[in-house]
Amino acid sequence: MANVLVGCEVSGVVRDAFIAAGHDAISCDILPSDRPGPHFQGNVLNLLSNHNWDIMICFPPCTRLCSSGARWFKDKIAEQREALSFVSQLLNAPIKRICLENPVGIISSKIRKPSQYVHPWWFGHGYTKKPGLWLKGLPDLTATNVVAGRSDKIHKAPETKARAKIRSETPRGLAEAMASQWGPLL
Repeated sequence: MANVLVGCEVSGVVRDAFIAAGHDAISCDILPSDRPGPHFQGNVLNLLSNHNWDIMICFPPCTRLCSSGARWFKDKIAEQREALSFVSQLLNAPIKRICLENPVGIISSKIRKPSQYVHPWWFGHGYTKKPGLWLKGLPDLTATNVVAGRSDKIHKAPETKARAKIRSETPRGLAEAMASQWGPLL
């Protein structure tokens, strides 16, 4: 059984996939978890050095990082610098295995290119989205259930208060692939 930290996760999807695979996992976010389960409400940076984590998977907020918000970058320079600093701290955490997930954006040009891009349709979900995975000590994920139908429902999510949450939730198939492919390495 490994100690798994899932940072910047409100949904509990990745945490629960690792728990189902037999690991000791906890999610962490400044917001409360949407689902019951082990969750630390606070800044994930506070958990990095005082635990013996075997793996950290983190999903830093993409608001100041992803290309879809590029038109506002010029007005958010300080916030973007802070977001990049946060990403750097996560990637440089004293943890042997790290996965940082984020959409296409400035992490690639300001820090480093991702190890790979994945797609929900690789893991049984019939829609497009192109998150990058910045990996440390982990192999690339391989597709587990390629589906043919591919809508752009994430891009076309309705303009509501829930839009950001809808767009950011990790597809269950991707979470299960992380647990099944990386879990045995722990």
